[in-house]
Amino acid sequence: MLVDEEMLADERVGNPEPQGPRLDVFLAKSLPDLSRTRIKQLILAGEVAIDGRTIWEPKLRVKPAMGISLRKPPPADPEPRAQDIPLDILFEDRHLIVINKPAGLVVHPAPGAPSGTLVNALIHHCGASLSGIGGVRRPGIVHRLDKDTTGVMVVAKTDRAHQHLGSQFADHGRTGPLIRFYTAFAWGHNQDFNGTINAPLGRDPKNRLKQAVRRDGRPAITHFKTTARYEGEGWQIGRVQCRLETGRTHQIRVHMAHIGHPLLADASYGTGFATKALRLPADLKNAVNSLHRQALHAARLGFLHPETRQEVLFEAPLPPDMQKIQDLLDPHSLK
Repeated sequence: MLVDEEMLADERVGNPEPQGPRLDVFLAKSLPDLSRTRIKQLILAGEVAIDGRTIWEPKLRVKPAMGISLRKPPPADPEPRAQDIPLDILFEDRHLIVINKPAGLVVHPAPGAPSGTLVNALIHHCGASLSGIGGVRRPGIVHRLDKDTTGVMVVAKTDRAHQHLGSQFADHGRTGPLIRFYTAFAWGHNQDFNGTINAPLGRDPKNRLKQAVRRDGRPAITHFKTTARYEGEGWQIGRVQCRLETGRTHQIRVHMAHIGHPLLADASYGTGFATKALRLPADLKNAVNSLHRQALHAARLGFLHPETRQEVLFEAPLPPDMQKIQDLLDPHSLK
């Protein structure tokens, strides 16, 4: 068994286990300076290769004569730095801040995005007033939006607000006033394109960066209804309102693709519909191809204010790229 000497270790070992040891277990024994949890994180991040091929599965059984390499990324800053990144602030008081997140902005530092995140912007804007419950890398973060999803987010500025908001998001609005409505443009529609998608989600076994509907996944429920329908020669698009009852990673995107109506321009979950854009009118086709992200926007967020105990509701209009698509779709509306 080889661990690449140009990486973190160089060791030859026997293999007493008939099926071979798990990859994460073997590396943890070979590299005592790294915890098994850290090694698992590195595997899932694509930092481990066997015989030159990237491996994403910590449970993989390794065998003698395999060449295993592990690249340890340089240590990240222990605390995010303040960065002067503009924020579109919808509301702010001494307890919380509500922002309209733009596309392309990662919420908190993570592998591949150590800076330039919403957290860096919030530290610059709020200073030391952010809640510390989320830890130094996620101060004040109560919930997240995907990097390329736009719309309303709330961030806690005090621990008290963080705890109260956190309990509301954990309840998912089942018994409390929390509401989260998203606006999406999806391929296809029909008269009865409304309902509930109840399909558990977990990591896609073929691509660790994606999610998939899985029997052993975590419960995920999305309510949806069509608010407008558009149609042309060879194409159909629906404007869909989605309400989350759970908050899984990529939930709306995976659920809509699961029922055969992926979101426009979704490069991860809508690849099977990429040729549909070729049938659109030229101006609409250009707008969709220029989106470079899924057509998804967190339009409304309502919750109980943690201090005033008043129900509050915040809305963000469609961002310019989605509004352009809306304007071009309007002449094709089905009444």
